Amino acid sequence: MPSTPRVDPDPGCELCREDLPAAWVLGYQGGDPAAEGTRETMLTLGNGYLATRGAAPEASADGVRYPGSYLAGFHNRLIGGEGRPDGEESIVNLPNWLPLTFRPAGGDWYAPDRARRMHEHRLLDLRRGVYLREVLVADRDQRRTRLRQRRLVSMANPHLAALETSIVAENWSGRLEVRSGIDGGVTNANTAAPVGACGRHLTDIDGGEDGEVLWLTAQTTGSRQPVAVTARTSVGVGDRAGTRTTRTVNRGVHDVAETLGIDVAAGEPVTVAKTVAVYCGRDRAVHDPLTAACAEVRWAGTFDALLTEHAAAWARLWARFRLDIGEEHVWQLPLRVQTFHLLQTLSPHTIGLDAGVPARGLHGEGYHGHVFWDELFVYPYLNLRLPELTRALLEYRYRRLPAARRQAAAAGMAGALFPWQSATSGRDESPSRSPSPVTGEWLDDHTGRQHHVNLAVAYSVWRFWETTGDLSFLTELGVELLVEAARFWAGQATYDPAEDRYDIRGVMGPDEYHDGYPGRAGQGLDNCAYINVMVAWVLARADQACAIRDRHPGAAPWRTATVTADELRRWRHIARRLRLIFLPDGILAQFDGYGDLTELDWDRYRRRYGDLRLLGPLLQAEGDDPNRYKISKQADVLMLLYLFGAEELTALVQSMGYSFDPARIPATVDHYLYRTTHGSTLSRIVHAWVLARTDRRRSFDMLLDALDTDLADPEHSSTGEGIHLGATAGTLDILQRCYTGLEVRGDVLRLDPLLPEGMDQLDCVLRYRNRLLVLHVDHEQLRIAAGPGADPPVPVTVRDRTLLLSPGTTATVALRADARAPDNGRAAGP
Repeated sequence: MPSTPRVDPDPGCELCREDLPAAWVLGYQGGDPAAEGTRETMLTLGNGYLATRGAAPEASADGVRYPGSYLAGFHNRLIGGEGRPDGEESIVNLPNWLPLTFRPAGGDWYAPDRARRMHEHRLLDLRRGVYLREVLVADRDQRRTRLRQRRLVSMANPHLAALETSIVAENWSGRLEVRSGIDGGVTNANTAAPVGACGRHLTDIDGGEDGEVLWLTAQTTGSRQPVAVTARTSVGVGDRAGTRTTRTVNRGVHDVAETLGIDVAAGEPVTVAKTVAVYCGRDRAVHDPLTAACAEVRWAGTFDALLTEHAAAWARLWARFRLDIGEEHVWQLPLRVQTFHLLQTLSPHTIGLDAGVPARGLHGEGYHGHVFWDELFVYPYLNLRLPELTRALLEYRYRRLPAARRQAAAAGMAGALFPWQSATSGRDESPSRSPSPVTGEWLDDHTGRQHHVNLAVAYSVWRFWETTGDLSFLTELGVELLVEAARFWAGQATYDPAEDRYDIRGVMGPDEYHDGYPGRAGQGLDNCAYINVMVAWVLARADQACAIRDRHPGAAPWRTATVTADELRRWRHIARRLRLIFLPDGILAQFDGYGDLTELDWDRYRRRYGDLRLLGPLLQAEGDDPNRYKISKQADVLMLLYLFGAEELTALVQSMGYSFDPARIPATVDHYLYRTTHGSTLSRIVHAWVLARTDRRRSFDMLLDALDTDLADPEHSSTGEGIHLGATAGTLDILQRCYTGLEVRGDVLRLDPLLPEGMDQLDCVLRYRNRLLVLHVDHEQLRIAAGPGADPPVPVTVRDRTLLLSPGTTATVALRADARAPDNGRAAGP
């Protein structure tokens, strides 16, 4: 591994002098090798179709650096591996389009280990979606050369990317050679564990030139999906832009490259422009990927022209995804970083694709690009910004409903069972064995027992319908998804006639530290509170969805789920009589038998290990069993408060026939928060939410931790394998919905703002049932404005006041008794 480079201040660096707004720029100077993977993830550029990690163009995968490019929904299966002998699907590392380096003629090609890096400065311009980099290097002959680079992955055209490099020979003159290429000899090696999804996913590499265009094609080894990458590179000096004196093309076994030569004088910049197009066999309206990619790269304009269109597209996105708390606020930059990286993976370009929500985005190969339940934390934010994107992502689930039915039937179950991990086909990609993050030893992995992913899909379906009122979605897709989830869980419920109660046994909730009882690991738990409450809710929503469909027969599709009256009656009975377990002090127990578990000596383990996020694997490494203790990897019972809130949860539990005192909710929060290690990045999102109304200081602290998920502690995080997309969107949603008290119930938009200490204001744009609403909240008042148009008025309730917000009007409501809002809650014209 190369040693940490010495990085000295450089007064000649333009980026050091760049006066960009601090709240719009993520920057790195120098940096140690151990954190390079995290920096590359955070400097990823993408557009919802294509994404490329922030690796240097001259770098190759060497254990420190990892160039990687990915297409949404583009997976392949490799056979073998200790995790799944029958193979596991992974997102595919595409041919690397970045390679570009230089040398003085006769010298060494610049690479990280072949020159002294005197200075390096990297900036991510969030406003325009541009990666800026400046490097000063000295070769073994002490020739100093400065590189200034601009990179984009076009948000205007999803198939295009571009890299512009300015090369300045600072203390030498002569012949400069530039090598630009496409590397198809890549492997999947970004994940730490050498499981079956790692290795070479591309075969049949071919490459060549077509005029000024380099091209490279490949196919995936299993799915036989073609992919094509083309590149057009030009080099010029000053007024001679586009002129080059020599060009040589070299075709290797797995790559194709061209060497461009030009004479340079000291201090005179040479501009190298590389434009790239990427197509694959899954693209629409394409005869073949190579023909499309060649045509696209030839028609592409200059770097500046591409940048103008790209920046304009980003400006439109920022207008829609605005979430401002003040340009000087310490949170503003992290919030924009989170928003930016969410849009790298999920953007308007994703809508036309068959792609789901990968847990680690398109930023790396963490979890092999699989789809989990993380979408549960993503959709609420998108529902109020770009609801057609949520619908497209739920359609990805709907298209895999046949596979979910087959999985349920294979296990002797009714309905449909979405797998815990899935990819292209919807088959179960959950590993049977995984390496311990503490010892590296391969252990049995029972996380695939988390059938509650079914509940997450059903929950997302209903919340999307509530927020958008999209009747065509509900009748064409939503009813069927809800019905099949209801059938699955109704089939899992067994009736106890003695107590007139239903039990659901052998399941696993969100808390992955409990996959069974002591001595019975992997066999599941009985009457998990999270699952039983969610099942009761889903059964009721499936019943309600069928009733809505029946009231609108003209909207029902030609083929729709048929539900009998007997089936509906059984669902209603189960929903009212599912069993819940309570601890002696009235706290809802995580599962049946939870109260009998041993209390952990937390002080002892904190003294021994300090950071307890890996408490479960640490106990296993000691030969102990996490199932023995009252511990949680992440929020489980408290997930119910995150999803429903205190009022709705209280009504739910009471509808199940239990006397539930909402006054016990704070004690419930304290009980589980004390025993939770936050081993999942999603956990702090949940706790920040549930603490927002009862303990604003702790909520604030949890939110700060969530904001830092991918920005802080880069040496000890897994961010190098991709961004935590659920945590990213969940953090934004805390501000959008939690701190504004925003919810949709009964076709009414409800707001109950309560900003945390340290936040003076919040401004955002919402899209509610095709109306654009501009929201401003501070500690004194709420102001909501509706854009002009011909839509009917929007019913809005702010705490105890209800108003109708007509198009083109603004309403201002006082939030404190002593505040004097100008309009006193009445809608007024602009």
